[in-house]
Amino acid sequence: MPRFMNLDVWNLGMDLAVEVYKLTKEFPKQEDLRSEIRRTSAAIPSHIAQGAGTNNDTAFHLLLDHASSSAARLITQAILAKRAGFITSAESDILVDKAEHIMNSIVKLQAKLQPKSRSGKKGVIKKK
Repeated sequence: MPRFMNLDVWNLGMDLAVEVYKLTKEFPKQEDLRSEIRRTSAAIPSHIAQGAGTNNDTAFHLLLDHASSSAARLITQAILAKRAGFITSAESDILVDKAEHIMNSIVKLQAKLQPKSRSGKKGVIKKK
């Protein structure tokens, strides 16, 4: 089993993406927001998996940033979907809460990583 599948944050992202796909089933098919919010939700666990697959903490950290950015984008799209009348306030609140939880989990995971310095050595910062 790939290591990313054991990450809680990846599983949270997958659960959120499935929830988004279910919620957007009833969106009008021609609605651009439908495909956009689906792509955004799928990007969250995809970036996490991609980063975990690099076996490089610096690259993983960067891809976790992308996942967090996608979660922030999803929050905006959930609020937009609510304002446009595609989902209820309760449904939007659930998506927002889950996306915020993922963002917080990403910050905690990033804190555990030891990004390499420019010299290529972990944790070494050269001063001139």
